[in-house]
Amino acid sequence: MRASQSAAVLSVSDFSAALAFYRDVLGFTVEFEFGEYAGVKTGEAILHLSGGNPKPPGSGHVYFFCDEVDDYLETIRQAGATIRRDIEDASYGMRDFEVEDPDGNILSFGCDSAGAA
Repeated sequence: MRASQSAAVLSVSDFSAALAFYRDVLGFTVEFEFGEYAGVKTGEAILHLSGGNPKPPGSGHVYFFCDEVDDYLETIRQAGATIRRDIEDASYGMRDFEVEDPDGNILSFGCDSAGAA
C-alpha cells in the first residue's frame, strides 16, 4: 500500500462559522461540502471539518509546513485570526506560529527557520 495524501478531521461546534473562518480569515479554499462536513485546502494541504464528529470540538491540533510564514501571519492577523502564539524561531529549527479556530482547535504554520523570510 502506498498512500498519496491524508486529511486531518477537526470537530467543530458551529459548522457554518468554522467554514467561514477557514475561508474568509485563513484564506483556505472550500474543496467540497456535504451536509456538515467539508474539505478545505491551502496550497496542497487538505483539512476536513466535521460538525457531526463524536470527538469534542476544540481537541485538534494540525501543523502546516509552509514555504514562508511571516507575510501569511500578517495577512490572517489583519483578517481577525486569534493568534495563540506569535511567530518565533523555535529551538527545533522551525519558524512558526499558532492560531486558534473558533472552537479552540490549534493550527500551527511553520517553515524551516534557515529559509524563513
